[in-house]
Amino acid sequence: MTGKSEFPDYLALERTFLAWVRTGLAMMGFGFVVARFGLFLREFQPLSQTAPAASTGLSVWFGTLLLILGVAVCVLAAWRHRQIVWKLDRGELPPTRSLTANVAVALILALIGVAMALYLLSFRSLSPGVPAANKETTMEPAASNGIVQRPSLHSVDETVERLKGALQSKGVTLFAEVDHSGEAEKVGMKMLPAKLLIFGSPRAGTPLMLASPSAAIDLPLKILISEDGSGKVWVSYNSPEYLRQRHGLPAELLPNIAVVETLAAKAAD
Repeated sequence: MTGKSEFPDYLALERTFLAWVRTGLAMMGFGFVVARFGLFLREFQPLSQTAPAASTGLSVWFGTLLLILGVAVCVLAAWRHRQIVWKLDRGELPPTRSLTANVAVALILALIGVAMALYLLSFRSLSPGVPAANKETTMEPAASNGIVQRPSLHSVDETVERLKGALQSKGVTLFAEVDHSGEAEKVGMKMLPAKLLIFGSPRAGTPLMLASPSAAIDLPLKILISEDGSGKVWVSYNSPEYLRQRHGLPAELLPNIAVVETLAAKAAD
């Protein structure tokens, strides 16, 4: 037994305890940032790339590990502080502090840092393809598929309603409205808003099918209204000239399907 410990001993012990608490809090805060980092990476990924999106889940594991480690550091620091204060109160000298805990925490943090660095390097190799995927599609039809895409100034639902109004004003029949995202939700799957409107007029479509029966594959006309990963809404449809060339339609019948361009413009603008 020794004499009662002096006040500076308690102050030094409290400074050490607070230092460990700060370490634990810093680890928990950094763990939260790392866990949320995966969501940040997803914002820069195109919807068509599913594999990179799955890999971002690693950040959640790294972040959770840091959170758990931070909690453990705070709990152990409190327990250790209480044990030493109890011994000092009784006038006993606490046992010599082992450096094992200090070294273990440092090594664990170093390993997590190395793992995060490797993770970021592996993700970097996937980044070059992202800007190209996020590039706005021009209004000109692609050479391979003939699809025209034009941006809409409205939301998906608003654009759909504007298109319905344009169809009604021109006396064009709306045969069907397919809510692709709504149907996906019914089976427990998530999909960005996407609606397909199928419309036409027997007076305009019949001459086309008489001139080329294969035109029935692409008739009635269709307009897809969808939202991309950045929140931009697009109005997509088959180019009339592409349809004419695909089915060998006579040039004088082109106005029968060219109405799709006018309708798309009224819906988008």
